[in-house]
Amino acid sequence: MKRLINIIGIIFLLASCSTTKHLPEGEVLYTGQKSMVVKNPYKTLIGETAMEEVEAALAKAPNNAFMGSSVYRAPFPMGLWIYNRFVGSKKGLGKWIFNRFAATPVFISAVNPDIRTKVATNILHEYGYFNGTVTYKTFVYPKDSLKAKLQYTVDMRNPYFIDTVSYVGFSHYTQDVMELGRRRSLISPGEQFNVLDLDGERTRISSLLRNMGCYYFRPDYMTYQADTTLVSGGHVSLRMIPVAGVPKEAEKPFYVGNNTFSLMGPQGQMPNDSLLYKDLWIHYYKKLKVRPNMLYRWLNYRGYRRKRQELSRGGMRRRPENLYSEYRQGRIQERLAGLGIFRYMEMQYVPRDTALVSDTLDLHIRAALDKPYDAELDFNMKMKSNNQTGPGAAFTVTKNNVFGGGETWNVKLSGSYEWQTGKDNHSLMDSYEMGISSSVTFPRVVFPRFGDRQYDFPATTTFRIYADQLNRAKYYKLLAFGGNVTYDFQPQPSVKHSFTPFRLTFNMLSNPTAAFDSLRNENPALYISLRNQFIPAMEYTYTYDNASKRRVRNPIWWQTTLTSAGNLTSCLYNFLGQSFSKENKELLGVPFAQFLKINTELRYHYKIDNNQMMATRFAAGAIWAYGNSKIAPYTEQFYVGGANSVRAFTSRSIGPGGYYPSTDSRFAFINQVGDIRLEANLEYRFRMVGDLHGALFLDAGNVWLMREDAERPLGKFRLKDVPDQIALGTGLGLRYDMDYLVFRFDCGIALHDPYDTGKSGYYNIPKFSDGLAFHFAIGYPF
Repeated sequence: MKRLINIIGIIFLLASCSTTKHLPEGEVLYTGQKSMVVKNPYKTLIGETAMEEVEAALAKAPNNAFMGSSVYRAPFPMGLWIYNRFVGSKKGLGKWIFNRFAATPVFISAVNPDIRTKVATNILHEYGYFNGTVTYKTFVYPKDSLKAKLQYTVDMRNPYFIDTVSYVGFSHYTQDVMELGRRRSLISPGEQFNVLDLDGERTRISSLLRNMGCYYFRPDYMTYQADTTLVSGGHVSLRMIPVAGVPKEAEKPFYVGNNTFSLMGPQGQMPNDSLLYKDLWIHYYKKLKVRPNMLYRWLNYRGYRRKRQELSRGGMRRRPENLYSEYRQGRIQERLAGLGIFRYMEMQYVPRDTALVSDTLDLHIRAALDKPYDAELDFNMKMKSNNQTGPGAAFTVTKNNVFGGGETWNVKLSGSYEWQTGKDNHSLMDSYEMGISSSVTFPRVVFPRFGDRQYDFPATTTFRIYADQLNRAKYYKLLAFGGNVTYDFQPQPSVKHSFTPFRLTFNMLSNPTAAFDSLRNENPALYISLRNQFIPAMEYTYTYDNASKRRVRNPIWWQTTLTSAGNLTSCLYNFLGQSFSKENKELLGVPFAQFLKINTELRYHYKIDNNQMMATRFAAGAIWAYGNSKIAPYTEQFYVGGANSVRAFTSRSIGPGGYYPSTDSRFAFINQVGDIRLEANLEYRFRMVGDLHGALFLDAGNVWLMREDAERPLGKFRLKDVPDQIALGTGLGLRYDMDYLVFRFDCGIALHDPYDTGKSGYYNIPKFSDGLAFHFAIGYPF
């Protein structure tokens, strides 16, 4: 108590100090901004982008700003108090306190609102608001003339739009290329004028010309002339012209001649040996550690080795040489960098003669291999929504370029230990998990082969084998081992395909205890889902993510996975004369799972403005076990709840359907899984101050069974029961977003339980406190 009184006394002592007593003569303390006034706002994407940049140009945090805000301040300006109290101290404790804790005052002169308004006005002009203005007012404190606030007024007014676009002053070849590419132009008649599109158009045309052989062309070789007097009514005529002094070789098409690849030694030694593979010269130090055919393949895509068209005023004629292509250069660089086996790599296109009389460029590539081995050790601490917590670790060793073709081979050892926390758990579900896996990834499609043709996009083949053992203390041990083959393709930056034609897993249940036998008697279906069985499956995953696309304001992410297990094996049995739907068929003397599974998730983020967003997610899934077994493996079934799902409920505490386990059941969360999953989330995200964000959310979802289960009544999916069996929750949360890391705290509030709670009405939560759930997590939920 005495310490608290002393602290309060120190605060009052400092508060008695003026924050302006020792300001330099003629200076005024800047105390922040009043809310900005925006007149004639133009609610378009370009208009909002312009305002974001204007706000950034005008923003300036005062002393003791709250989370970096220009408007809000913390109530106690400790730094300023200390500054004014100890500014004259030149030695001793006072000097130490001043150097350690004093805050240098922010003056109106340092904010320089005159310059800021000019910069902000120029930003408006760059986005087509040629008549837009930015002004400011200074508000001096009535009781202290040495303190003042600023208020900015932005008058956007009507923007200008593009009327015509023409290309003038270029060579015939350049002009023809530009005209042929006009349909993809970023600046078209009728669009709003803005410098971002103008700069983007210069870059687009430069890339177009460089893809047609103009190696020395650059975006800076073009500029614009804008005229608002030729047309009326807020329109502008644009002419793109070459800048003065453009070198003549900039518009000249060049062709690629010889290719040379130099592989340096491990210590940077120069190559001392060489060989010729087809038309590729390879220089290396002592021993070549990369297969020549792979180097040749990486540098010579079948799709690239084609004849290109040369444009002329008289028409088009063909030449057998390869035109230089910026796109081809980028693809080669991406392919070599994506292999992950080179420490550094540089490409140079060298002209045949320094006078540039020849139209041929020779390609020289210098590279050095990275270290052959990588090792990684990861530690983590898991805190799950089902109250499981504990440490984990993983150690991975990777051998790079294992077969001399960019392949990687890794071995991973992992382990974790978890125990059940929370009231009345008594460590009943302590468990540990150990695993080992090994995989080999080839930077190409290994099988089937398509001759020497290479995909014009990233494609990999991965072979993996693994073994994991899970020990549930006092219950059982579950050993899972198997392998798979996976092909990954990314034909576009926004699209990825993953196909696993073969995945075989064997689950072996061992060391069941009496407690588990009791559980098996209570719920035979659960036992069947955990019994010894093979899971022969094939899988396909499609992922779409357009967040990286240009001009995408509201990104969409969609992923769908299709899994088929046991069906090819059953077809083989059918071929041998047994019924496809026959139960209890075996593979190597062990039953195998047979099911079809689909899982899909769609996310859509709608950006309201720079500080607000609506984030939505819809997820659905279904698994149908049939034929050999009517119950899907436990690891393949669905559940909801937790920090990234329906946040008003903990993980595996909902469903299936309207089923509610008895309060004395020790196995409740094990039973609360299902064959069907429906889930929807809506979250309003908003910036509070600086990097601190808030969220209001609404979550709904549940799981259901495909078939009746006497041990879980009301669990089967029936369309008429869905409205009452959807668990609904709302809540609010805080996020501290540092760009590279997000700390999240959510408080979920249950609105509707999917089962009969004994309370009538849609809001059927017996007590408000019973419907609260708290989650601390890293990252956004979706």
